[in-house]
Amino acid sequence: MGGGRWSAQDWKSYSARNILNKSAATGAGGIYSARTMAQHLDPNGVIRESRDSADNPNSTPIMVGLDVTGSMSRVLEAMARNGLPTLATEIYERQPVSDPHILFMGIGDAHCDSFPLQATQFEADIRIAEQLTALYLEQGGGGNGEEGYALAWYFADRHTSIDSMEKRGKKGYLFTVGDDGPTSVITKEQADRVFGDTIAEDLDCEQLLKQVSRKYEVFHLCLEEGGSSSPQVTSSWKELLGERAIPLMDHTKMGEVIVSLLQVLGGADKRKVAASWDASTSLVVSKAISDITVAGGGSDSDSGSGGLITF
Repeated sequence: MGGGRWSAQDWKSYSARNILNKSAATGAGGIYSARTMAQHLDPNGVIRESRDSADNPNSTPIMVGLDVTGSMSRVLEAMARNGLPTLATEIYERQPVSDPHILFMGIGDAHCDSFPLQATQFEADIRIAEQLTALYLEQGGGGNGEEGYALAWYFADRHTSIDSMEKRGKKGYLFTVGDDGPTSVITKEQADRVFGDTIAEDLDCEQLLKQVSRKYEVFHLCLEEGGSSSPQVTSSWKELLGERAIPLMDHTKMGEVIVSLLQVLGGADKRKVAASWDASTSLVVSKAISDITVAGGGSDSDSGSGGLITF
């Protein structure tokens, strides 16, 4: 999947019909109207493909996993209203990567939610928005200090096939966003129920991280606004991911932060990247990218030729 190209005019038409006419008073539920998981978003037994095409000859897969548990509806609304158009438009304008293919995931709680993971196709045009807003906001969660973020890692590792890696040896990018702690383990039962897979033993998050990091550059955006966010949650992510645990002061700036991370990881100067946004956004971006380092050149040079840190 992943034909076509993102168009500002297509977004304008789509958002006028499906997003801007929804009152802010209705919240995310006014945009995401599904009452159960759509069959085409079920990750069980599927492979999502990011393939090169005439439109996108050097495809770059970008996966964004959004927490859809009870405290996170504001994040889903922000992504639909402003995050997605910013993400897509700015990637094309700033060109930190080539030919973006974007896939969204809805992340719940593997222990107690009926639909702990949903996954769209990789798309490059307005179908990104159509599939994003088809996600089901189960708004569950179990109050157990973690959500199923590692389900996104498992899916990326075992249920995607990407030309960027298979043809060019270039990793994709995987961002999860949420306010809770990392998943401790994916059990054999969960692998079977959610993905239709038989695995020999339970997988802890460190194992999963090593596996998915062979294929994707992995980040988690740690929400700092309300919900389950706390210094302890951030600390647990820092312990697991190091500098790739990204502080997110303002959830409405997700798109800008992701684009900025892609720029810095491509070798752009962090100070110049932060300064390229308006004042309020610049503060959010500056904090988010402050700890990122780039092997083989340093992220405060403007050579554009740096290499990514690796696990």
